[in-house]
Amino acid sequence: MNGNRKHWKTACGIAWMLALMLLFSTAMAETRESLDYGDAGNWIYLASEDGKSAADVFFLAPSAFGGGEGAYIMDLTNEKTRANFIGVINMEKGIYDHNTRFFAPVYRQVGYRAYALPEAEAEPLKQSAFADVKDAFGYYMEHWNGGRPIVLAGFSQGADMALRLMKECFGDEALQKQLIACYAIGWRLTEEETAQWPQLRAAQGETDIGVIISFNTEAEDVGDSMSVPAGTKTLAINPLNWKTDGEKAEKELNLGACFTDYEGGILNEVTALTGAYLDGERGALKVTDIDPEVYNSTLSILAPGVYHLYDYQFFYRNLEKNVQDRIGTYMNR
Repeated sequence: MNGNRKHWKTACGIAWMLALMLLFSTAMAETRESLDYGDAGNWIYLASEDGKSAADVFFLAPSAFGGGEGAYIMDLTNEKTRANFIGVINMEKGIYDHNTRFFAPVYRQVGYRAYALPEAEAEPLKQSAFADVKDAFGYYMEHWNGGRPIVLAGFSQGADMALRLMKECFGDEALQKQLIACYAIGWRLTEEETAQWPQLRAAQGETDIGVIISFNTEAEDVGDSMSVPAGTKTLAINPLNWKTDGEKAEKELNLGACFTDYEGGILNEVTALTGAYLDGERGALKVTDIDPEVYNSTLSILAPGVYHLYDYQFFYRNLEKNVQDRIGTYMNR
């Protein structure tokens, strides 16, 4: 356990000071006091008992509120916002919580409208959110991990936060060896990032470990999105055939699209909903059989045909199986 603490603390060293500099560089970043992650109230899920589970999942929630008009940081005292925060975790939890201990911290995330701000304004806000994420992960590593293998996961803003953790903490070789995979779905991973941070390795197949699984879903005619802006190339993998080239996966490979509610219940499941392929220009995941009138964007910052909200739901059963496949590969090395 002590060696484990030393590794993550060393890996996360000077980044904390850089984050603080960004925080105080803008008036938009609010005064921040650290959350106490020894308080169970700052965890949505806290599976601290050992049991017989094979691995731990450290899950980071997507955006649970909009923000705007200067109020871009999540208010933990707002009951509706907190309920939404729990709900968006529950929508994806079922993919990860088989044969695992599931950990999901509260963090003072930014409203999704902050992602539409100019980068100079948005980045200090994101760093403020990430400061909580890093504190939570540090506490988890010190008190509950005990050398166990880790699945790091998130969606949308949570995927952004998971990639930041990968950059700042997983450069440590010992921590890398504990990583089964990082599911950073709904956010981009670029070649420039993998060159700067060698621990960021994009998945190349169905069962490779220590890698990042990432994709962003959209219609075939879309050429620009918040997650994959025009002119940007993201490193992605197709969750239907687990390939990184442009080969089209037919909808028969789709084991089940599951549309979930805020309790995590499956409201509707559709087998073979859609096929998909990776766009060679931007690396976006193009779906081939989706009716945009049925699965339309409901957020103002998402253009028509950007199926960001359905990244997990369109491929739910394939992802659920893949998490277990990668855990099995890790355990049987």
